[in-house]
Amino acid sequence: MTIILEGRAIKEGRAEGLALSTSQPISFYGGVDPETGRIIEKGHELEGYSIAGKILAFPYGKGSTVGSYILLRLRKRGLAPKAIINWRCEPIIAVGAIIAEIPCVDRIDVGRISTGDRVKVDGSRIVIQKR
Repeated sequence: MTIILEGRAIKEGRAEGLALSTSQPISFYGGVDPETGRIIEKGHELEGYSIAGKILAFPYGKGSTVGSYILLRLRKRGLAPKAIINWRCEPIIAVGAIIAEIPCVDRIDVGRISTGDRVKVDGSRIVIQKR
């Protein structure tokens, strides 16, 4: 089954890959290891998962403004997600996506995206191929 959703492009771009999805917010500062790209926040439903090369879907970001620079650091190390999809993209995630040149779309019901779905981001358009 294919689902097409239209959102708001925060950082224009194209990306395609497997989704890593969560219903919980993500903090890049303290919640993601910049050396490995793995979620390290204790108790997070994605704890232990790598975000590297994934289409990362989560409702919104949380935490320190340093999180923007963690996204840039991840990009420079080849550990960043291919794209970010949010329900509400707040400034920390928006700035991080822009400076790290990671396509980012918000106003998307991230609950419709499951880990393992094949997702294509094209500007503000999201195409989900359910697994």
